[in-house]
Amino acid sequence: AVQILQGLRSRLEGGLKETPGMILFAADAPRLPNTTLFTVPGLKAETAVIGFDLGGIAVSSGSACSSGKVQPSLVLAAMGVGRELAQGAVRLSLGWSTSEADIDLALEAWRKLADGLLKGRRNTA
Repeated sequence: AVQILQGLRSRLEGGLKETPGMILFAADAPRLPNTTLFTVPGLKAETAVIGFDLGGIAVSSGSACSSGKVQPSLVLAAMGVGRELAQGAVRLSLGWSTSEADIDLALEAWRKLADGLLKGRRNTA
């Protein structure tokens, strides 16, 4: 089961990495096989949560232990991540029932969000 989750997470992260500027937090560190935390500079976590929700995907901003709190992750702060970048962090967790189709759906929702974000960057550059 661990290898299946790691494979799904790798597929998800591979798709996320297609976005220019994508940051995967702790990507090279030992971590749970079912969780990824990511952002793109300029992303507002609230916007991402709403966008994923509209795409049928439940995500969270920040860490699981701080649910209901609107503040950047203390863990990211301890890692030296700046407040503005930490405020855009999005956590996506996989479960025992997650399928490849779910990953495709999540990536489709992300691409819509990322396209809007990148378009906004080009218009202000």
